[in-house]
Amino acid sequence: MYKEEVRHPIPPVYDENARILILGSFPSVKSREVGFFYGHPRNRFWSVLSAVLNEPLPQTIEEKKTFLLQNHIAVWDVIGECKIRGSSDSSIEDVKINDLSAILEKADIRQIFVNGRTAEKMYERYAEDLYQRKVIALPSTSPANAAWNMERLIDRWMIIRDSL
Repeated sequence: MYKEEVRHPIPPVYDENARILILGSFPSVKSREVGFFYGHPRNRFWSVLSAVLNEPLPQTIEEKKTFLLQNHIAVWDVIGECKIRGSSDSSIEDVKINDLSAILEKADIRQIFVNGRTAEKMYERYAEDLYQRKVIALPSTSPANAAWNMERLIDRWMIIRDSL
């Protein structure tokens, strides 16, 4: 399978009340198809976050947007454009980052979290100096991260609740 050049198709979710920002690396093929973050049915992002916040699991895109905004969470990805093979983070090259300044200027973001090591590496390499903000890396909610079961993920992601 060849690498295709892909531009990020999903706008960020945020408003002026956001207090934390969660950044992924780049949307999977499935997320790009459904047009929203963490769209693969086996990705545990929505299940983990709803457990951490003790909220019902949102189902539709509108419910997910409302869920994020009501909990003062902004979501986007570090990468705005890249060459990628399918959904493989390890294949990412020719990175252009998303411009996070609109979110950081509009909202009082107290902490930035990254979902997984690829997001952490990309942020540190391309964005940390630009924004002068450190991130806290959380274990990936991707189904590919089999080393972390739901219980461990929820336990580690609890730091989000403590940051709100």
